[in-house]
Amino acid sequence: QVQLMESGPGLVEPSQTLSLTCTVSGSSITTGDYYWAWIRQPPGKDLEWIGNIGSSGTPNYNPPFGSRASISRETDKNQFTLRLSSVTPEDTAIYYCARAGSLKLAFLQSYDYWGQGTQVTVSS
Repeated sequence: QVQLMESGPGLVEPSQTLSLTCTVSGSSITTGDYYWAWIRQPPGKDLEWIGNIGSSGTPNYNPPFGSRASISRETDKNQFTLRLSSVTPEDTAIYYCARAGSLKLAFLQSYDYWGQGTQVTVSS
């Protein structure tokens, strides 16, 4: 059974860097055609794709995040990490990690497994 679990601080101060980790079990992040994504949902808004990383290790990002977002992975721990720099209160959201079964499905924002989500609040 594939499981994803997000972890990280629930409160981040403005201008700091948000760092979240997704721990995956039941599926390897380095094999297959899977794409491992970070998605968020600000309060009262729709889901927003931040970026993903494929089994090759090459990340893709949603352009509105520009250079603020960085996705990396620790293959020995089967984890991938999101870093979002220069956060503002507008980055307050529930952050999810998820798996897409292929590049096409990733582009379609179609995911077969999700983490439970973690609330991140940006506030001083």
